[in-house]
Amino acid sequence: MQEDPMKSLTRGQFLGAAAGTVGAGFLAGCEGGPGVVLRTDASDATTADMIAHGRVIHTMDDANATAESLAVKDGRFMAVGSRGDIDALRGAGTRVFDHGDAVITPGFIDAHTHPAGAGVRELKDVNVDVRSIAEIKELMAARARETPPGEWIRGFKYDDTKLAEGRPLNRLDLDEALPDHPAVVGHRGGHTSVYNSRAFALAGVTAETPDPQGGRFYREDGELTGLVAERANYVFSGLIPSTHTDDDRRAGVKLITELMAQAGLTSFHDAGTSSNSVEAYSAAYRNGELSCRVYMMMRGPYEELRRAGVSTGFGDEWLRVGGVKYGADGSASERTMRMSTPYVGRPDDYGLLTMTREAIHDVVEVAHRSGWQVGIHANGDVTIGMVLDAYERVQELWPRPDPRHRIEHCSLVNPDLLARIKAAGVVPTPFYTYAHYHGNKWVEYGPEKMEWMFAHRADCQRPESRQEIG
Repeated sequence: MQEDPMKSLTRGQFLGAAAGTVGAGFLAGCEGGPGVVLRTDASDATTADMIAHGRVIHTMDDANATAESLAVKDGRFMAVGSRGDIDALRGAGTRVFDHGDAVITPGFIDAHTHPAGAGVRELKDVNVDVRSIAEIKELMAARARETPPGEWIRGFKYDDTKLAEGRPLNRLDLDEALPDHPAVVGHRGGHTSVYNSRAFALAGVTAETPDPQGGRFYREDGELTGLVAERANYVFSGLIPSTHTDDDRRAGVKLITELMAQAGLTSFHDAGTSSNSVEAYSAAYRNGELSCRVYMMMRGPYEELRRAGVSTGFGDEWLRVGGVKYGADGSASERTMRMSTPYVGRPDDYGLLTMTREAIHDVVEVAHRSGWQVGIHANGDVTIGMVLDAYERVQELWPRPDPRHRIEHCSLVNPDLLARIKAAGVVPTPFYTYAHYHGNKWVEYGPEKMEWMFAHRADCQRPESRQEIG
């Protein structure tokens, strides 16, 4: 009897190998349970390239059927069914994964993430995912001790609400830890950062500097706190040199996609792919270092691709051009999204818009008429309404069959917005993890808004009453 070389693989090893062999989203349709073999490969081949066994396999088809085993041929699901039936498809070259009592599901798809940047930051920058300002200061100071004076120190994964001191990081904290280096610590939400005094001096920003449109320099008692939001970060962009090489970015993609595959993620949408990220994904793909399939929502190279006639869908199963990505307002986790009513305790603060209504209409029209899917970051109810206006307009004037335009995050809704989303066939992409990671921040939104934030069950339903989706 042939030995099972894969029998003792760990879950992570199995997922990594399976991601390279099996389609990333769905088990083939299954109308029966164990004992029923359903072939989805029309070829005459009778042996599988790979077989996997488990206590139960959730097919996630319309009937929610389960099975014991699955078989793969030429990168496609060949059959699902009982262990005995699937073992009949085993040949001399078949790889077999026996997971005993484990449960097997289809690969998970992350519909909004930023892996390329996350991977290279993990390798090159200072991870400050800690629970005190004191620890952040020590981590940043440790990097400074091995960095020549005057060079930038960059931290990431900061969370202002998870610190033992009960207050956010500020400019003076970084001044104390890094007196000889300009420094920035980015929030894990990606929309705000904290800078030290050296960084502000290099940028020529003082407490009297006016806030740019779509951005903010935060102040307290007339002094800069160090916190900078949204487009105000752009004043620092040309000052922070990129020390990430092409090899760094490729290594970052390799690392982050391995970690994602180990967690059961076999596909993801990179929501805002830069030219550097395209190159990193392509290099990793060519070198066999890409462990997940990638749907690239373009930002940097979009115009060049559009002018060349490329549109959504170009590419192959591993690396594909998706939509074009824009950002129209602030962040839910950093409390900068644009809303129709103010934040609790901040009566004059309704959040930030980072695109005008006219700009949203312009970019949506161009992309829609060029055959592109559009994804626009819109967290607040005001912004979601503006984006829907643009999507409804272009589909009325230049109708396309199911363009599947998206609202990224779609955090704060109401019954009217939900009805419009459904009627327009727009795809909301909320973060199911936000309530877990950022639930303690919702106090700044108040109970009325919280009723309509991250309404996942309601996103694809038209609520006739609140009770139907409660």
